[in-house]
Amino acid sequence: MKLSIIIPVFNEIRTIEKLIIKVLNQEIKNLQIILVDDFSTDGTRELIKSELSQYIHKTIYHDKNMGKGAAIRSAQSFIEGDIVLIQDADLEYDPNDYKQLIDPIIKKKSNVVYGSRVKGINRYRTNNFISYYRIFFNHMLTILSNLLNNQNLTDAHTCYKVFDSKLFKQIKLIEDDFAFCPEITSKISKKNIKITEVKITYQGRSIKEGKKIGIYDGFRAVYVLLKNKFFS
Repeated sequence: MKLSIIIPVFNEIRTIEKLIIKVLNQEIKNLQIILVDDFSTDGTRELIKSELSQYIHKTIYHDKNMGKGAAIRSAQSFIEGDIVLIQDADLEYDPNDYKQLIDPIIKKKSNVVYGSRVKGINRYRTNNFISYYRIFFNHMLTILSNLLNNQNLTDAHTCYKVFDSKLFKQIKLIEDDFAFCPEITSKISKKNIKITEVKITYQGRSIKEGKKIGIYDGFRAVYVLLKNKFFS
């Protein structure tokens, strides 16, 4: 089976090359890397064009910064694989987890797999997140998502979301920013499709290290969850 990896990128000059190397070092050889540069201004775009282009199967350049959801939407029509995986361009999430993430889909046990940062552990005793503030609000958003979508997830807003590509291509995405996460989870719920979770490794980073998601995105997530539940 072929794996398509969508990598939205915005100002990740310090990590993008290391990430691409880690992706290519996986045992999964039949893969397609779709990289979407969301109008980087820190040299990331130039690095992609000069050093990394030979390793990337499809590169999309946005003419303005549009957000993670818009980047994923831009990549959606170029997916060639049987399975599609969302990968952030930083190093918070480890490509060494790919095998366990795609295994349930390969074995036809599931059509959707999320990589949970907290499955099987006490989330408030882990040092993988950079603050209790982020742990708490991620927990609250997951509880709200579960209530509205009739799910039982431990980490609804994880980056690592993996889909049977036929299913993923059928889903009409509209959110431009980090609200992609609650949007896709809600739309999977409306299709009555069970989401399988597997435990992954995670090492969070701070705002100073380039973390881009903030409190505004939390409020956006609540809005999108409510909108998809009651108004769409």
